[in-house]
Amino acid sequence: MQESLQTVVNRVQEKFGTSVLSVTEFRDEVTIRVKKKVWLELHQFLKNDPDSDFSMCIDVTAADYPLREERFDVICHMLSINKAHRLRTKTATTERVNSLVPVWRTANWEERETYDLFGILFEGHPDLRRIMLPETWESFPLRKDYPVEGYESEGLPG
Repeated sequence: MQESLQTVVNRVQEKFGTSVLSVTEFRDEVTIRVKKKVWLELHQFLKNDPDSDFSMCIDVTAADYPLREERFDVICHMLSINKAHRLRTKTATTERVNSLVPVWRTANWEERETYDLFGILFEGHPDLRRIMLPETWESFPLRKDYPVEGYESEGLPG
């Protein structure tokens, strides 16, 4: 792990203590998994802390694990342009998590896409509505229980 990123990890562990569930590194990519209750505060810290300086939210997405009690992982990828390091954060949720729009305005579009495709509700989001599928669509196609063939009742052409 690059030294500047190790400093970030150490500072996060100091500040958030037992709310940091794990830190993993795989193929030079570092992931910090935290409890959902600190999700928004963690990202505010990562943006504003001078050692972290994550000025850019690259992506907010999710992964579905339908057999877990907290079915979804919400995942955020960030970049510090000034420090030249990247970081991934994760938290587990049933279907609700705090929005990161107050931290990075660009999270608006990524959270809308994640809502549209997974059905995760981002609390505090200024305009949480579908962005890719029609407003009348009733399901979430990236959930693992979505049928591969789709639903006939969804009004797909052809």
